[in-house]
Amino acid sequence: MQHWNGWGDDTIHIDLPPKVCDLLRELVGEGMPGGDYPLEKFLARVPATRLPYHPLISTDQKERLDHAHGQSLPDWTALRGGTLQHFPDGVAFPSTPEQVRELLEFADKHKIIIIPYGGGTSVVGHLQVPEGDRPVLSLSLEHLNRMTAFDSDSLLATFEAGIRGPDIEAQLRAKGFTLGHFPQSFEYASLGGCIVTRSSGQQSLHYGRIEQLFAGGELLTPKGAMQFPPFPASAAGPDLRQMVLGSEGRLGILTKACVRISPLPERDDVYGVFFPSWDQAVEAARKLARAKLPISMIRLSNPLETMTNLALAGHETKIALLRRYLRLRNIPEEGSCMCLIGFIGSRSLTATVRREAFSIFHRQKGVALGRMMGDAWKKNRFRAPYLRNTLWNRGYAVDTLETAVTWDKISSTMDAIEKSIGNALVPWNEKVHAFSHLSHVYPTGSSIYTTYLFRLADNPEEMIVRWKALKDAASSAVVKAGGTISHQHGVGLDHKPYLEAEKGSLGISALKQLCSHFDPDGRMNPGKLI
Repeated sequence: MQHWNGWGDDTIHIDLPPKVCDLLRELVGEGMPGGDYPLEKFLARVPATRLPYHPLISTDQKERLDHAHGQSLPDWTALRGGTLQHFPDGVAFPSTPEQVRELLEFADKHKIIIIPYGGGTSVVGHLQVPEGDRPVLSLSLEHLNRMTAFDSDSLLATFEAGIRGPDIEAQLRAKGFTLGHFPQSFEYASLGGCIVTRSSGQQSLHYGRIEQLFAGGELLTPKGAMQFPPFPASAAGPDLRQMVLGSEGRLGILTKACVRISPLPERDDVYGVFFPSWDQAVEAARKLARAKLPISMIRLSNPLETMTNLALAGHETKIALLRRYLRLRNIPEEGSCMCLIGFIGSRSLTATVRREAFSIFHRQKGVALGRMMGDAWKKNRFRAPYLRNTLWNRGYAVDTLETAVTWDKISSTMDAIEKSIGNALVPWNEKVHAFSHLSHVYPTGSSIYTTYLFRLADNPEEMIVRWKALKDAASSAVVKAGGTISHQHGVGLDHKPYLEAEKGSLGISALKQLCSHFDPDGRMNPGKLI
């Protein structure tokens, strides 16, 4: 069973090591746990439905509550604090594309708003229900979860868009293949959701971001169906598949997706490396990205994140031995940076690439530590979101944001983001602990992924005021630095105010015209993106 007001499997709990609790008290203060709003009270507040009867639509109160939110901090605050106000009038569970068409026609006839629902993992407000007189239908793709075609010669597989990450991998791995798309939300994220939010997996340097994996499919819109053949290449005008990528449900429902797959590799290893300083670590990552070696990932933590991650690891004896060894190798405890680097391929290829990569790292005084840290990261890489549950219960909120900039702006942008977040709650005399890593590198630049923790406020209304102060400060810093407002989370509601700075007024106008063309009545996930 999933947490109804938190993240993931409700049988999984992650404890904080005692030293982490001490560190949090030192960095931001004593946690202020608040009581959770009871489920029974929420269910009693779900209003009567405004939808006509349809056999594919459930009006059950619990279903409507579960589909009224995603996993953003405002969503969490509204659930935990009892301030969630708006609920879909029903939840549809089609199991075929034909039933999706039927529901679109039903919505057109009765002027119903439709919010597509994949895995419910959005962290930027994609699933919030709009206020208004029109009834709202959450259209869940949960039952559209089958593989419908497989072509090992062409390295293509077609899935219904509601299939989730583990089911994709289970079906492909049984045939000796993988999609290789592993966002942190992998356990619950749907394929369609990943495509329409332009997500990026943790090993995208090898397998590709979702826009490189998405080869074609079918989009059902209020104006009709669009088919996207999986051409290997085409010069026949603009690539219409790009309309679907990042469309966030504004154009219609993606019902199936043809994706590019890869044979399962012989080796899939992640190694740990430590650098004496941030500048040396960034230079190593930049040179490695420019070398275009076939690596699978580089995850480079700044000193604050390195310190935080080592504290979260627990295992105090092992960490003490690690620090002693690093000191002997001239890696200081203060200011050092941890890096994870992945190698995928045949045994001979990964050995060759590893030598080349470590040679680049060695010139920047990097010290390789073998696979132990990488193995630990692989084992727990999808469990990090569960810490949100633990921290909230101890009185702390945690949120994330990300951007991407060119290499010349990496350090200045990261510093500006962390400084803006650190100062955002000064009017409340509250502290914030912010730390960052480079999660995806490219020859021309890198993403910056920042996590920040702060104490819960006394009430949910005040929590949202403080979160908005943090979000606006960080987003303004990103815009001022010339970074993208979102590298992998999409736009939704939370990033929408800052999108015009990136797209320009003419670009926003073009997006509005595109949405109006496919959805002239404005019924598909209104208010999101633009």
